[in-house]
Amino acid sequence: MVSGKPGIAKRQLILLSGRAHPELAEAVAKDLGVAITPQAAYDFANGEIFVRFEESVRGADAFVVQSHSAPVNDWLMEQLLMVDALKRASAKRITAVMPSYPYARQDRKYAGREPVSARLVANMFSTAGADRIVTVDLHTAQAQGFFDGPVDHLHAMWLLCEHVRGRYQGEDLTIVSPDAGRTRLAEKWADLLGGCPIAFIHKTRDPLRPNEVLANRVVGDVEGRTCVVVDDMIDTAMTSTTAARQLLEQGAKDVVLVATHGVLSGEAHDRLIASKAREVILTDTLPIPREKRFPGLTVLSIAPLLARAIQEVFEDGSVTSLFDGNA
Repeated sequence: MVSGKPGIAKRQLILLSGRAHPELAEAVAKDLGVAITPQAAYDFANGEIFVRFEESVRGADAFVVQSHSAPVNDWLMEQLLMVDALKRASAKRITAVMPSYPYARQDRKYAGREPVSARLVANMFSTAGADRIVTVDLHTAQAQGFFDGPVDHLHAMWLLCEHVRGRYQGEDLTIVSPDAGRTRLAEKWADLLGGCPIAFIHKTRDPLRPNEVLANRVVGDVEGRTCVVVDDMIDTAMTSTTAARQLLEQGAKDVVLVATHGVLSGEAHDRLIASKAREVILTDTLPIPREKRFPGLTVLSIAPLLARAIQEVFEDGSVTSLFDGNA
């Protein structure tokens, strides 16, 4: 005799969005063919955040999309509260979709008495009730190990590379890493673009002066070539624009700056315009408002990639298959 009882429950995919980047969530929802679950979300007078879902989420496979632009801490807290609300409302499985992982650069101790903030963020999501994380282009891939559960680490390289191939096909390209630590990424780009040469920029920093590059030296052949500088993010744009200037001084024909995450803090907008880069290519993992855009900026949509990953997770499929087995 079977002790169980046959049921009729079916899993339902629901998509929820924080307030940081609703345009991206809407694009993901359109690709998935679903509507974003309605919710109430607002700030109290003292800065505390309130969220409440206006439909039942019981038994659902819930995906919570939130970008972490400035103010990072507010959007981080909002997503944590959304995850907690889903857990308390009996959602079946909760996936935190973070196109740009908050505190990703603080993934180790560079000196004594420092936190490992990226690990703390992972712990907070685990405590809040997230079963899984989906993110794009972590600062370092080993940060996936901070979360005690599945982490789907998506890569925007194929999307960005396809744009570069279509725009600059036929030109003599050199893929440039902005520092020695990104040479592996540059090698992957070079392979995808048919084996073009790579170069890197040796730079030094003062740990007491964040976001400032002290010195640069180009290693590799760049003279007369179109140099494609690849990185995971452009924040203050000091690294990328200093690299562009150094490459042009070394005889590069043109410079194209490519990154997944466009943080664009402070004077980044003005620096990029003044950099003489032929094109700056970003994705919309973070919102890029109209006032930070300029004629030489191209923003590619990450929504189709996120939607495909969410569909694979929901159907218990293979996220790795999105990258031809190379993820």
